[in-house]
Amino acid sequence: MKYTQTISKLFIGILLLTFLSCAHTPKRPVEELTYRLIPQFADRFIFEEKVASDSLDFYEIESKGPKIIIRGNNDNSMAVGLNRYLKDFCLTTITWDIADSIYMPDNLPSVPSIVRGKARCQNRFFLNYCTFGYTMPWWKWDDWERFIDWMALNGINLPLAITGQEAVWYHVWKKMGLTDEEIRNYFTGPAHLPWHRMSNLDYWQGPLPLSWLKNQENLQKQIVKRERELNMKPVLPAFAGHVPQELNRVFPKAKISRLSEWGGFPDRYRSHFLDPMDSLFSVIQKEFLTEQTKMFGSDHIYGADPFNELVPPSWEPEYLSSVSRTIYESMSQVDPQAIWIQMTWLFYIDMPSWTKERVNAFVNAVPKGKMILLDYYAENKEVWRITDRYFGQPYIWCYLGNFGGNTMLAGNMKETGMRIENVFHEGGDNFTGIGSTLEGFDVNPLMYEYVFDKAWDISIPDESWIEKLADRRTGKIDPHARNAWKLLYDSIYTQPAQLGQGALTNARPSFKGHGNWTTQPYINYDNKTLLKAWGEMLQATPRNNDLYSFDVVNIGRQVLGNYFSVLRDRFTKAYIHKDKNELSRIGQQMINLLTDIDELLSTHSAFSFERWINKARQTGITDEESDYFEQNARTLLTTWGEKNQSLNDYANRTWAGLVQNYYRVRWKMFIDDAISALNEGKEFDEKAFFRKVTDFELSFTQQTGYSEVQSKRNSVETAKKMYQKYASQIAE
Repeated sequence: MKYTQTISKLFIGILLLTFLSCAHTPKRPVEELTYRLIPQFADRFIFEEKVASDSLDFYEIESKGPKIIIRGNNDNSMAVGLNRYLKDFCLTTITWDIADSIYMPDNLPSVPSIVRGKARCQNRFFLNYCTFGYTMPWWKWDDWERFIDWMALNGINLPLAITGQEAVWYHVWKKMGLTDEEIRNYFTGPAHLPWHRMSNLDYWQGPLPLSWLKNQENLQKQIVKRERELNMKPVLPAFAGHVPQELNRVFPKAKISRLSEWGGFPDRYRSHFLDPMDSLFSVIQKEFLTEQTKMFGSDHIYGADPFNELVPPSWEPEYLSSVSRTIYESMSQVDPQAIWIQMTWLFYIDMPSWTKERVNAFVNAVPKGKMILLDYYAENKEVWRITDRYFGQPYIWCYLGNFGGNTMLAGNMKETGMRIENVFHEGGDNFTGIGSTLEGFDVNPLMYEYVFDKAWDISIPDESWIEKLADRRTGKIDPHARNAWKLLYDSIYTQPAQLGQGALTNARPSFKGHGNWTTQPYINYDNKTLLKAWGEMLQATPRNNDLYSFDVVNIGRQVLGNYFSVLRDRFTKAYIHKDKNELSRIGQQMINLLTDIDELLSTHSAFSFERWINKARQTGITDEESDYFEQNARTLLTTWGEKNQSLNDYANRTWAGLVQNYYRVRWKMFIDDAISALNEGKEFDEKAFFRKVTDFELSFTQQTGYSEVQSKRNSVETAKKMYQKYASQIAE
């Protein structure tokens, strides 16, 4: 009897488990996203797929009792609907930075009436080759997971996905007869790989460790899997002609030429290019795409960018046409559905050489619709307007907004909005989307929210958009925050980001100018206006402390950085007038200001050199590898390349640790030498100082084991202290 009861209970248990298993359906990717980001409210959202009436994505939001219903034609559009609800009803901004906590109200607000949204374009592109060097080289999966969620929330469906390609090339070059040493020496250090991938640079800080190749291969598999789950089409790389010069050892008859010098690097780092007319070209393309598809799959969209900031072997239109045609045909022979995405930065940066005839020859050698062109820096120069809308090939209007990860408040918001509206009305049938091609994640996150909102039918005036932004950044409606953001919109965010920007604090010291083209400190607004915005911001009483803390540090950092230029000019004046007491007094003020800037920055992880270095070190699996990665990470942000390179300070950032231990040290050397020269009745020795400062810069890149604990000071209280200390001086 007991045996029969036991069997019966076991049978009932199995049936119950089977029923529960069958009743449970796997969560949609957008549901999983919701559980990751706001787990405390995830069960309050219901996501329903609904067929679109046309080819454009859409979403709907409504309340049903305690539940929030979000519908859309796929998980990507439903994520946009979720983000719209969070932003408009909860005053919640979810950033791309995993270090930022997510503010939510105590209760989910209901939606009074159904809210609908529809995409205005099919393609929403994001990223730049450079972003993978200036921001992402040390990212782990948790960083990528948060970032991919952010992309989905903002409707991005065409992300550049070039992580891990060296693992593919390693297998291809090995198969073609190159040795392990030849291949890994050919690659650059991790942070410089974007410029290797763009054919600008080889061998710099190689060899690349095998552990890096495997790590990045595994990471890319996770990246593309998640992006596809959220209805994105990852843009994978294709072969564009860049080869190791050692390939001539195996194929002595291959037509391989040396490309032009780039970035001031010596000849030994120059890249090599295989003539597309060489029969080996299609062989390599087939090997690469086949191996890549085996590793990472394919959505049939490939990025290939020959001649970026380089001089082609020939400027003849027939040659440019044959290069373009061969690259595309070699792709389509492997993947008949292949679409080629080409950035058009090269047309902008070398406009005199890329005449309309040459651009036309290059882009129209590819069948119509099989090439998509990225109008890379359209907030500054719209190439579509000077190329007859790219002669009919599809294109995407892109906002760049940042060079080198520079920490400068920049962005021409009104102009950007007008240009986007104009391209929707005047861009032609071959205008297919909106994108952003930022070089580094930066201190102007509002601009990227703004640009991707423009890809949807959110028809509110900019003034209202800014008010809503202010509400989200503080977690409440606060008049002081709104006033601050209105000042920023009207007076600060009026000019596009430029190549080589940086506060004078970050420049190689000099009596006048700014040391190098890479650290231009010029601003087109009165610093007193920015000071006023900072003061208004500091009077706000936020509920969302994380984003508000970022804002008060970010604005304060720029205010104080701008003021440093005033002090430097006073220092120069005192030197010219041989006023020893004034020279010493102003010199000490400059050093104290740099110390105070570093103190303010140290209160927020977004402005941390320590964070950058620690992430680089954590990438290594041995102490030796950690040291190697740290040196590579230091180099990119300081000298960029070799000693006294033309790109020196191109990736300058006003970050805690970098200000105190690098920029401040350089300025103290300069100030001390100027004071000594005046005291000794000598002229300042420019050459001696140059030798000293460049020796220091190089030595800084070679240090290892950096560790500086983030300050536990409160960001807001520290910002208020700095404001009280400097406001009257700046307002003079």
